[in-house]
Amino acid sequence: MTTTHPAPAPARDRADALDASDPLASFRERFLVPDPELVYLDGNSLGRLPLATRDRLAHAIEHEWGERLIRSWEERWLTLPEEIGDLIGASMLGAAPGQVALADSTTVCLFKLGSAALDARPGRTEIVTDVDNFPTDRYVLEGLAAQRGLTVRWIHGDPIDAVRADQVAEAVGPQTALVLLSHVSYRSAALADVAAITRVAHDAGALVLWDLCHTVGSVPVELDSAGVDLAAGCTYKYLNGGPGAPAFLYVRAEHQEALRQPIWGWIGRHDTFAMAPGYERAPGIRSMLSGTPPVLGLVAVQEGARLSAEAGIDAIRAKGIALTEFAIEVCDAVLAPLGVTLASPRDPARRGAHVALAHPRARELCARLARHGVITDFRTPDLLRLGLSPLTTRFTDVWDGIDALRRLL
Repeated sequence: MTTTHPAPAPARDRADALDASDPLASFRERFLVPDPELVYLDGNSLGRLPLATRDRLAHAIEHEWGERLIRSWEERWLTLPEEIGDLIGASMLGAAPGQVALADSTTVCLFKLGSAALDARPGRTEIVTDVDNFPTDRYVLEGLAAQRGLTVRWIHGDPIDAVRADQVAEAVGPQTALVLLSHVSYRSAALADVAAITRVAHDAGALVLWDLCHTVGSVPVELDSAGVDLAAGCTYKYLNGGPGAPAFLYVRAEHQEALRQPIWGWIGRHDTFAMAPGYERAPGIRSMLSGTPPVLGLVAVQEGARLSAEAGIDAIRAKGIALTEFAIEVCDAVLAPLGVTLASPRDPARRGAHVALAHPRARELCARLARHGVITDFRTPDLLRLGLSPLTTRFTDVWDGIDALRRLL
């Protein structure tokens, strides 16, 4: 009889060596890290503050607002939603200019896009999503369905794996108007096949809306080449845009003339300052905007997005894989014998930039880790997430955080 034993745990000096050879290591110095002893493994919920953002906000407050006052709208502010959208689109989303804009919260962006998509498929009565999708996505769809008398068809998949194209094919049909899924699962970090699922939905005549909240700034995606219709995502995670930062939305160029979003506001009107009666939509992606842009939030997003663009999404993805691979290696060696199981895909090609660990006492352990200077994230009922932000997370952070969990267990 052969007895198997877990692989020996990597020593901390292995983490030190990985940090020493990390090509993105210097980016951490460009963020505010007031407590170097704090192990922060929650960048997939809220990214750290870039030093450039602090300086840019001071300039925006003191000069653009304080000195230039109302003149700053035409000097700089009015074009920020599209300017930052193009930056994010080109550097991280595989989107040509004129298709991405910064707008409202993710929830409002999803509502706008979902409503516009349903209007574009009159007579169809079904919306497709999965039971493990992020709550706001599900709630928005349930709200739209209730308002319009439509049916939500639920995909019941593997909670660790991503929704597959064949599962979508079984759910869609001639009555499907819209499919809304997440590219990266907020729970397990599983990656869905954007291109394959988009093709399946299109074959059924439906439009597709992708949630990119855990994608942007961590995993490359090619929206244009995949034929994606619509997408939305937040900017306060891997883009380090700050709490409550405005989200972005993507509308494929070929749909922009036909789609009509439901919240008509003055910024989305043609010739905004004419103050004319009636609503005439602005051309292009600007028609998806509604009210006055949140300038301070926008400039914060711009600085975070610039850092990610400078690092390059391919380099960011490579480090995200290296971090999660190292985390899983250490967990297998020191946490698995203590009852912790991996709740993320093992294949790095099918995993985003966070790692989910399952344990019956996950909620308690998350709170106790925080008291010991290790910030992680809990997701009901039994998941502890390690958010590994490639621009700020070190391999030693991963080792120290997992070692702290080992000692608690």
